[in-house]
Amino acid sequence: MTLEKPDYLHGRDREWATLSAFATDPAMGARLALVYGRRRQGKTMLLEALARAGGGFVFTGLPLTARQNLVRLSRAYAAFTGEVATAFADWEQAVDALMRLGERSDQPCLVVLDEFQYLMDGEPALPGFIQLALEPLGRAQTRSRTRLVLCGSALHVMRGLLGGSAPLRGRASREVMIRPFGFRDSADFWDLSADPQLAFQTHALLGGTPAYRGMAGAAPSSVQDFGRWVAEAPLADTSALFREGAVILHEDPELSDVGLYYAVLGAIARGSCRRGEIAAALGRSDQSLAHPLTVLEHTQLIERVDDAFRQRRPVYRITEPVIRLHQLLIAPHEPELVGGAAQQVWEENADTVTSKIYGPHFEEIARQWALWHASPETLGARASAVLSATLACRLHQQGHELDVVAIRRQPYDRDAVLAIGEVKSTAKPVGDGDLERLDHLRELIPADRYEEPPRLLLFARHGFTRELRQSAASRRDVELVDAERLYTGG
Repeated sequence: MTLEKPDYLHGRDREWATLSAFATDPAMGARLALVYGRRRQGKTMLLEALARAGGGFVFTGLPLTARQNLVRLSRAYAAFTGEVATAFADWEQAVDALMRLGERSDQPCLVVLDEFQYLMDGEPALPGFIQLALEPLGRAQTRSRTRLVLCGSALHVMRGLLGGSAPLRGRASREVMIRPFGFRDSADFWDLSADPQLAFQTHALLGGTPAYRGMAGAAPSSVQDFGRWVAEAPLADTSALFREGAVILHEDPELSDVGLYYAVLGAIARGSCRRGEIAAALGRSDQSLAHPLTVLEHTQLIERVDDAFRQRRPVYRITEPVIRLHQLLIAPHEPELVGGAAQQVWEENADTVTSKIYGPHFEEIARQWALWHASPETLGARASAVLSATLACRLHQQGHELDVVAIRRQPYDRDAVLAIGEVKSTAKPVGDGDLERLDHLRELIPADRYEEPPRLLLFARHGFTRELRQSAASRRDVELVDAERLYTGG
């Protein structure tokens, strides 16, 4: 049985299918699932829609004492079951009652405990009570069809529930992370799919977090009107988005030294992408950044990406565009923005937007396109990973940056390079010179790293010259990818 996804729930087809199958599994025995992700990704809406479709029970924890949340749960349980006299004496009794909801009929019963980290704050033993309830020969496993979902926004707390020697390790049958929309889903969500340039610019500033559309007040209407929209939405001090880039850092308790994490993010946003570069920008030792970089990775505010050809040469990238926007435009110009000069700040920082926001973001969605959307015919096979790289060149006595390296993982063998690519976000069309550069870079790749010469991909936000199109048309190893193909083609 599959529950029908409501029309108001955009995207999330895979997540809905997974959780719908979990919620409607008719087998005897209680089941456990974890759902987590950063705030404002739509976790609660997804689970409430699922419970509404299947007649389930949802309870949301608040930052209160254990007793206060227990009283609230008692009331919610009573309203759901009609048992007016319900009053749980403790959390162990409450867990037992929730497990018995799956005994009320021969159909499974979905039970959602949202913001689970708040419930754990008040009662640290709560995962242990759930573990006891899920014992293989216990009542819940022999008489109940409860489908329990624990949901939360504190990533390190939720992941820790199933890690190491945690009580619930090995107990969950599903672990679903709710991520921001990809760039194509985001364009659909903002109703911008018909205008790839506008969709890209919006995504470059705000990313794929669903809640940001409501916080922005309205979607931008055109590329020509984009500057006015930016001045009235994310850069306006009256907008809910104005301090979002700073608020994110205060939401996860794992980010204890906010000042240090803020400084690290700022250095990465300004172009210091390797650990040594970040350390130099902050005036700290290389070793002192190991922990903060790891924490920022765990909270998914940055990602660590290996070089396609050189081990132990990773780069760090910001994964949340609104943080980059805050670091580059809002924080440095806050007095001017508060004074009402948002339009002026936007116009005067056009070079920063182009080089530090649009450029890196276009490279990132080019890599995502090659991994998620490019067809096997385009790359020669399905890519397992898409990375960037630096290639040493004796001829030019320097390293050449390579934006896209599409790789196919091979068991018991070296990774095979399928394609390499150059990404250009400049205002002018890309010409034959960039194709010649790619030809040269392909010659620098060791022959044992590919089975066939890698395909050449040229990505251009503003298209290609007629000469380059003619050159590409005469070759079978060249693919041209403009903004429209990024958003609609493979």
